[in-house]
Formats: sequence, structure tokens, C-alpha cells
Amino acid sequence: MGFMGGVHLKAITSLQTVQLAGIVSRRAPGWPVKHYASLDEALADPEIDAVDLCLPTDVHESSAIAALRSGKHVLVEKPMALSFESCGRMIAEAERARKILMVAHVLRFFPAYRALERVVDRGELGAIRSVTFRRRCAQPGWSDWITDKTRSGGGGFDLLIHDVDMSLRLFGAPSAISATGFEDAPAGVDTISARLFYEGFAVDIGGGWMGAGGFPFAMEFTVLGDRGVLEYNSESRPLKRYGGGEEVTAESADGYAEEISYFAECCRKGEQPSFCKPSDSAESVRLTLAMFEARTKNGEKISWK
Repeated sequence: MGFMGGVHLKAITSLQTVQLAGIVSRRAPGWPVKHYASLDEALADPEIDAVDLCLPTDVHESSAIAALRSGKHVLVEKPMALSFESCGRMIAEAERARKILMVAHVLRFFPAYRALERVVDRGELGAIRSVTFRRRCAQPGWSDWITDKTRSGGGGFDLLIHDVDMSLRLFGAPSAISATGFEDAPAGVDTISARLFYEGFAVDIGGGWMGAGGFPFAMEFTVLGDRGVLEYNSESRPLKRYGGGEEVTAESADGYAEEISYFAECCRKGEQPSFCKPSDSAESVRLTLAMFEARTKNGEKISWK
């Protein structure tokens, strides 16, 4: 029951279609539901249909596979795992168990980004000419594991995988990548300025951890097309289209609740998620890891397959 566990718990309890059956925590969580001291204890309970894993990234693979083998559906926080190979083993186990596996890439369910998806999918901006995604914050202070690169994959990996996943969702795989940046773990700094190359345009992804305290969280995007610009900044500028065309609006919704509701519906129907496929989440891990490896090449353009 860490930070993200609390976020998911709030979302679950807001839904009429999902029953919170229990909580796994080392400490009594103070909720009127079953309390399990360990994941194994919860997985042995036949009343549990699905588990929502908000655990450190280094145990995503082992915990998800244990849950799938216990006959439970699995929602697991992003990043899916620390390696592409781990992701593959999780997917294979879900297929063997015939259970639902979904990764909580909540950005796909955030209203402003859902609006971006609709606009791009419909071609409303015309040919895309330039894309920028930014996401940055101070080094989180809510957990010790997140600052341990062997457990989290690093601050930039954990944070910017949101934007890599969105780029893959909208534009598919790039033909090449390049990156520069800086990492100073004791100072809480892990930044990147990366470029994903596509035919006729590039996607710039930047941000990361900006120090050990005080710097506010912000996420934003700017998408330029032949028919205008769509822009959003979580701190200062609401979603807006410039340059003509119909006004673009974002629905008022809790992205976490929408994500969990969608997962639950997939479980009820017995259908693997088509909107947030585990194979897509695995590709996001693969590309984000490659992006940070490219950072060590200091801007060298690297072919991507």
C-alpha cells in the first residue's frame, strides 16, 4: 500500500462496477475489507478474481506470474517490467493461464491525451510535422525503492515511459532514435532530451527528475500539423487547438478510474484489452530502455527496428 496503491484504491472505491475485496499491506490499511499480510495469502483466496499490482518494478514479473498461475486476472502498474524479456514471460504466462493481463498506462485514459488520440486518429490536424512531449518533476520522496535504479530502472525510465508509450500508440515504431541527457542519482537528477524519427517528422520527448525537492510536476504536449496545432500543459494551459478547425474538448474524467473500469470490463468479458495491449506495453519498455541507452551515445542517431 504505497503511494500508487493509494491512488488506485481511491479510483477503485469510486466505481460502482468493481468491488474492493481486500488489500495486501505490511500494515493494517484501515479499510473495512480483508487485510492480507502477503501477496501469496491473497492469491490463495478463491474469492479474489483479479489483482491490481502497485509494487516496485523489479517484482512486477514475479508477482504477475504468481497471480496468473493462481487463476487471477492482473492489472500491473507501469513500467511493465525492467526488461523486454521479462515482459515476454508475463505475456506468455497470461496466454497459458487464459487470464487478462493489462499494464496501467494511465496516460492513455487521461482526458487531454484521449482527446489527442481522437484528433490524430481522425487526421484532423492533417499531416503531422512536429511533436513534443514533456514530463518532469522533482525526485519523488514517497518511496525509497523508486530511487534505486536496480529496482525502478531509473527515474527517467519510470517517468518518461508514459510519453514513449503515447508516441507508439499514435505513430507506431520510429525508424531511428537519438538522445542526450544527464544523470546524477545522489542529486536526484535524471534527465533526457530524446528524438524519435519518423517519416516526415520527429517526436521530441524530454524531461525527467529535476532534483531532490521543490520542482513541481508538469506534463505537456504540442502537436503541429498542416491544419493547426494542438497543445496542452497540465500546469498552465488547458487543451486548445490553434489555427482553425473545430474546438477540441477534453472530457471530465478520472484517468485512473477509467483505466481500472476498462480492465474490469475486459475481465468480465474474458477479452484481452484491445486498447491497452500487453504487447504494446512491452514495446514501450523496449523502446524506453533503448532511448536511455542512446543517451550514453550523446546524440548519435541509432537505427531502430
